[in-house]
Amino acid sequence: MSQLKAEVIKYSKKLNTTNLSTLRSGNISTRAKEKGVDGFYITPSGMKYSTLKIKDIVFVSLKGRFDKKKGIPSSEWRFHQDIYVNKKNAKAIVHAHSTCATAVSSHKKNIPAFHYMVGVAGGEDIKCSKYATFGTRKLSKNILSALKNRFACLIGNHGQIAFGENLEKTFELAQEIENICHQYINALRIGIPKLLSKKEMKIVLGKMKNYKKG
Repeated sequence: MSQLKAEVIKYSKKLNTTNLSTLRSGNISTRAKEKGVDGFYITPSGMKYSTLKIKDIVFVSLKGRFDKKKGIPSSEWRFHQDIYVNKKNAKAIVHAHSTCATAVSSHKKNIPAFHYMVGVAGGEDIKCSKYATFGTRKLSKNILSALKNRFACLIGNHGQIAFGENLEKTFELAQEIENICHQYINALRIGIPKLLSKKEMKIVLGKMKNYKKG
């Protein structure tokens, strides 16, 4: 229990130290169980990550229940809940307002196969969800749509989100998404980049799948 909470704190602080998100923005969670109840540990609402303590990390059940006396979860807890309910392979989630991902998301642009590394998100492109007000079920629905057959996506006019088998790998994926967005912005400065074919991206995705297994 404490170990999982400590990991949430560790990677929440890394949001700040790696400049993926500043101060209180973004949020981190990991799938967990308390007293036989399935749910997740998530960062609290409105606290600077540099000040977080074990007692501040909030448990939310997969049914969306939490003890207000023990703290209020991030205002975005609903899309964490919905991802865990709908993505059985999601063990951890990283949501960031990273600079380049947010910039691309403000144009509601999918990131096409300008580079083979877009495949880290799980498909031949990186989807961008439609916009909805933060903390709403509508936003969860939009995110789940963009995450179809994907491990990460951009969130329209908002930022990015990634999930994975643990916080370490999920955080690395979020860093990859930010780097890809940075590269895409720079590529667009020169002109319209040439895209890899669907055939090539199919080969790339197969190689990435085998690489991860290795």
